[in-house]
Amino acid sequence: MAAEDPRPLAIALMGPTASGKTALAVEWAGRFGGEVVSVDSALVYRGLDIGAAKPTAAERGGVRHHLIDIRDPWQPYSAAEFAVDALAAVEDILGRDRLPVLAGGTGLYFHALLRGLSPMPPANADMRASLEAEAAGRGWAALHAELADIDPATAARIHATDAQRIQRALEVWRLSGRTISDWRREPPVQTFPCRVLKLVVAPSDRAVLHERIAQRFDTMLATGLLDEVRALRARPELLAHPRPLDLPALRAVGYRQAWEYLDGAFDETTLRERGIHATRQLAKRQLTWLRSEPGAQWFDPAFDRERMAATVHAFVAGRL
Repeated sequence: MAAEDPRPLAIALMGPTASGKTALAVEWAGRFGGEVVSVDSALVYRGLDIGAAKPTAAERGGVRHHLIDIRDPWQPYSAAEFAVDALAAVEDILGRDRLPVLAGGTGLYFHALLRGLSPMPPANADMRASLEAEAAGRGWAALHAELADIDPATAARIHATDAQRIQRALEVWRLSGRTISDWRREPPVQTFPCRVLKLVVAPSDRAVLHERIAQRFDTMLATGLLDEVRALRARPELLAHPRPLDLPALRAVGYRQAWEYLDGAFDETTLRERGIHATRQLAKRQLTWLRSEPGAQWFDPAFDRERMAATVHAFVAGRL
């Protein structure tokens, strides 16, 4: 008989956008003595509240949350930085004999935290400023073409308009003389310290998820998404930015479409259509990633709540 895994426990609650992860994470953390670690690339940004479906004040007041509102929207934040910050949060939670509940839909963040990332040079502000200056003169498409000559495999995975990833790939190359493809062949340097129960929450009927997405986007519009984006547009740091929509925060679904609407690019009906379409495309990408996640158990939140609760209770029973 195999020896029992002695590591402390953690729950990873994954799923596409609008699948109900937030409420479940709060419920389980409250029930089992846990705290929530957000695994969401939009929730890290201050001022992205309505469009990012950030947990409410009541939800955050009842259960402690980590890695929410830790960056301003003009500041970059990488998966590697997330992995460091999330691991520190998990260790803090464990140190107080609490249960980490990792909840979100950003697959790269989950990968970075649970499996680790290959070592490569950290972000360098001077190099990034230099690349941004080049892009202002030559355009990101030209820098993407340069990347294709240096590292064809990485360039093939990156769209010619994806400024953040083009910048990072060229930054790594110029700092180290090695491509990202080369660095990624190195073994990961981080080991997650917990035994993890991976749960995927997703409606089995895609039409149900699509309807939830449409309803949620309508609610965001009704509760002030456009006012939220107007406030962001008024921030001096974003007013001064030459290409604000290249920022990771403003590429979040809903925000880009609202920003373009306020620029006069299209009417409110088109805003709704584009926002819902972009969110459905995000959910499609998330589901594709989730299907490849090893060891994950899938549940439909409309029909499997009791089975989910029993699975979680069985996992944490020894801890209780």
